[in-house]
Amino acid sequence: MFDDRSPIYRQIAERIKADILSETLKGDEQVMSTTQYAAFYRINPATAAKAFQHLVDEGVLYKKRGIGMFVSPDARDALRTERRRSFFTDVVDPMVAEARTIGIPLDDVIRRIEELKA
Repeated sequence: MFDDRSPIYRQIAERIKADILSETLKGDEQVMSTTQYAAFYRINPATAAKAFQHLVDEGVLYKKRGIGMFVSPDARDALRTERRRSFFTDVVDPMVAEARTIGIPLDDVIRRIEELKA
């Protein structure tokens, strides 16, 4: 599950965000405890705790004292808004730049997108 490209706590946070976006985890649903997460993935509990705290700080998760961590009710909408904001900068702009670099006319790119739409 984990690779060397980014810190494990960030990979955990991204996995949980992906689960929320795909609705594997839904608003107000309880997530595994940091201890359970650490045991399941065989990682240091402090690493899992750091990931969960990061998600709490972002408003993706919230804590219920003595009960555990839960998905914020509006987490999916907030994550979708965040991803939509960065989509053109992170995906489309580099794609257009690469197409220009290798000599693909933008009309061909648009045509391909239209084909995929159908």
